[in-house]
Amino acid sequence: MADKTKKWSDNMDGQFYVDDQCIDCDACRTEAPDNFRRQDESGYSIVYKQPENSEEEVKCQAALEACPVEAIGKDGQ
Repeated sequence: MADKTKKWSDNMDGQFYVDDQCIDCDACRTEAPDNFRRQDESGYSIVYKQPENSEEEVKCQAALEACPVEAIGKDGQ
């Protein structure tokens, strides 16, 4: 389960985030490419845009569920 106290500082503020357990597998970027991107310098994913509509919300939830190491959380702010 993702830990909001360990989320990457370069996540966009809001409910979804990626924490330091990310293994850069690309699952979230595949599920929700409009909201997740790779932080190329360090090799992990971040939320660069919080969902702005129900379609993006569904895709971000799918990314959370697809994450093999549970590095995506939905309780941030």
